[in-house]
Amino acid sequence: MTDGTIRAGARELLRRVLDEGGWRSWDTEPVEVAAPGSAYAAALAAARERSGCDEAVLTGEGLLRGRRVACVVSEFGFLAGSIGLATADRIVAAVDRATAAGLPLLAAPSSGGTRMQEGTMAFAQMARITAAVTRHRGAGLPYLVYLRHPTTGGVFASWGSLGHVTAAEPGALIGFLGPRVYEGLHGRPFPAGVQVAENLAAKGLVDAVVGMGELPDIAADALDVLCARPLPGPELIADAPGHPVSSQEIPAWDSIERSRKPGRPGVRELLRYGATRVTCLSGTGQGEADPGLLLALARFGAVPCVVVGQDRRSQRTGHPLGPAGLRVARRGMSLAAELGLPLVTVVDTPGAVLSAEAEEGGLAGEIARCLADMITLPAPTLCLLLGEGTGGAALALLPADRVLAARHAWLSPLSPEGASIIVHRTPDRAPEMAEAQGVRSSDLFRDGIVDELVAEDPDAADEPERFCRRAAAAVERALLGVPGADPAARQARYRGLGR
Repeated sequence: MTDGTIRAGARELLRRVLDEGGWRSWDTEPVEVAAPGSAYAAALAAARERSGCDEAVLTGEGLLRGRRVACVVSEFGFLAGSIGLATADRIVAAVDRATAAGLPLLAAPSSGGTRMQEGTMAFAQMARITAAVTRHRGAGLPYLVYLRHPTTGGVFASWGSLGHVTAAEPGALIGFLGPRVYEGLHGRPFPAGVQVAENLAAKGLVDAVVGMGELPDIAADALDVLCARPLPGPELIADAPGHPVSSQEIPAWDSIERSRKPGRPGVRELLRYGATRVTCLSGTGQGEADPGLLLALARFGAVPCVVVGQDRRSQRTGHPLGPAGLRVARRGMSLAAELGLPLVTVVDTPGAVLSAEAEEGGLAGEIARCLADMITLPAPTLCLLLGEGTGGAALALLPADRVLAARHAWLSPLSPEGASIIVHRTPDRAPEMAEAQGVRSSDLFRDGIVDELVAEDPDAADEPERFCRRAAAAVERALLGVPGADPAARQARYRGLGR
């Protein structure tokens, strides 16, 4: 907390997070950097005596719910967890060793930043540590970060901000400039409530605020997805569930009305009933969040994946999808690409927000960049049209290796009412426009936009749990049928549409 409460040290964190008896230290004796007899040498000796540690980080490996993980954990009791040359040596050696061993890495910083006694040379070590973390991520290995109280300065601005998934300790002070320094320089306190874990989570800079007791289970769930192996081949596809899609033609307007029912399940229900190991992530990681877009790690049956889904409930309760939501989606695409995980997109939107702020925030450009990322993504992709599919916001998440659609889902360049206004100068002919434009799931299947329909009996609002389990099984089956990432084949698919 920011109230001065003493937090658990490095050894206590390792004891509480890792399985009992599994810890193995990688630390070697640190190099001597202080001149004998100097004030700095005395400060180092006092820090060792007070903290029981020989440097400001402990590194090694252990078991987290039975999985081998590497750890880099700050000891704030050692000179405020500050980073000097010997500290950086230890961090870089540990990160490189984890990379060579193919281990996921859990970093738990708690630091005031650069060690002032070593000055600029210590400051420059942040670039060296960042390079090591970048090599680790570049090898396709997961990097989890748990920000503890306090994490400030160069540590937060380097290895503290590079996690695939980033959690923070409740109430932790987290910020670039320490509030004491700010007040000393400017003569006034830093605005209250800004550099606090909960505020950073709300702003999309931290994925979750998690107590240390919750951390093992949450980290284990995330790693169960992030440490996925390549998908099985098509020969392991499960048998299709025995629930055929009705061949009866349904008027387009009937499907549209059903898709708008308040009780229709959305992406949150899909994950609740049809997925396991769900870890929700927050925002872009760069200071933007959008409740209209959900980003999560999850498993559909045997298949781990990144899920990017439009949240119907949030969009219909005051949070229409904007450019920030599409930037959150692109974070998910990048995560899937970097770790080689399948990407599942869920389309369910009444359309992007119409506002001056959205225009100035680059809405059209973000739609274009989502489309470009989806078309070229070096990871298997699947799109599920779950409900409404209105406009560019829907199209942005569409172009995948496989596309599934719920029976009453639909896709249209505008809402039928909007299309009717353009063509007939009145919204009253919306049912006629929907029929003429071929927006129904059966039309999309006929035209090659959709590969498979998911039955509704008679519609998803009447059977939310059963429908979600059915849709999740279809997602798993379809992902198992995608042999691997093939952007060229994906582009050929869309090049041939309408031919």
